[in-house]
Amino acid sequence: GTMTAALLEQYRERIRTELDRVVDFWLKYSHDKEQSGFFNCLGKDGKVYDELKYVWLQGRQVWMYSRLYRTMERFHRPEILDAAKSGAAFLQKFARVQASSGPGKCAFCLTRDGRAVKVQRTIFSECFYVMAMDELSRITQDKEMQADAESMMDRLIFWVQTDSSDLGRPQLPGDPPINSMAVPMMLLCLVDQLTEGRTDVAEKYKDLSGWCVEQILQHIQRDGKAILENVTLNGKELPGCQGRLQNPGHALEAGWFLLQYALKKEDAQLQKTAVDKFMEIPFHTGWDKQHGGLFYFLDVDGHCPTQLEWNMKLWWPHCEALIAYLMAYSHSREPLLLDRFKQIYDYTFRQKREMKNKEGKGK
Repeated sequence: GTMTAALLEQYRERIRTELDRVVDFWLKYSHDKEQSGFFNCLGKDGKVYDELKYVWLQGRQVWMYSRLYRTMERFHRPEILDAAKSGAAFLQKFARVQASSGPGKCAFCLTRDGRAVKVQRTIFSECFYVMAMDELSRITQDKEMQADAESMMDRLIFWVQTDSSDLGRPQLPGDPPINSMAVPMMLLCLVDQLTEGRTDVAEKYKDLSGWCVEQILQHIQRDGKAILENVTLNGKELPGCQGRLQNPGHALEAGWFLLQYALKKEDAQLQKTAVDKFMEIPFHTGWDKQHGGLFYFLDVDGHCPTQLEWNMKLWWPHCEALIAYLMAYSHSREPLLLDRFKQIYDYTFRQKREMKNKEGKGK
């Protein structure tokens, strides 16, 4: 009704204002005008406190600038496109670490001038590299950049589905292979990125999408009452702390990835599963009923998680929850989903306001 429309518009304006503020901050303080790329470690006053450049965030920033430039008129500004191009050039020049067989993995982080500092035995630096190159290529129509993104994607698929030895992570006898939800989630996200408006690319990766969904659904455990972060390769619960681990933010993120996929496929059952299992379960189990907010990690049996930061309230799970519930509501118009969004929204912006007030009193 009219009241709901007015409320949604109020939320929209607040989030719009916050987006403008955040983009202005990063445009002003994060650009390395001497070496190119972006500074990542910024204080609230914009001062750089560490010059290391993390490849996942370099990629994310190129993607964000490019997506804003391409899809939102008020961000269609030359300085945003120039920054995206500069960041992409930095990544293409420095991100890959040279191996004996040729260009190898992407570094996890680089020095200010692009020298590799650390390589992680995961796929996530490469994932954000793909997102950056693909999104920018949609603006510049650079076919070589698009091909670069697809080539990296194909390498990711090989590592995940065929041979992970190039990741540098030997399979030890006491460490059984696992299905970690983060991997199929990210690959599903990348398929969505690469295939937008490209029927030939969609055909190329159609089987991968189905495989990712199948892998994600294996994380529904305990007779459909829990979403577990890690399971065996055949979808069974793992023993110990690793098997009991829950990550509410990840589950909610998987929920909106699945919902997005299900809507495109017009799969009503998968839409229901995305909401009922990957949104409602982690919300109910992950929400702090005493203080509000989503916990970072939980143990499904109520034991203390081995992650010492388990009871912290990080920004990203709340962002994922806001996206998930607003997306779900926008398609179903189910009032409960809007109530969930409102609950998370109120907590998120109340905490932001209280932090600002504390900082003001401390000055």
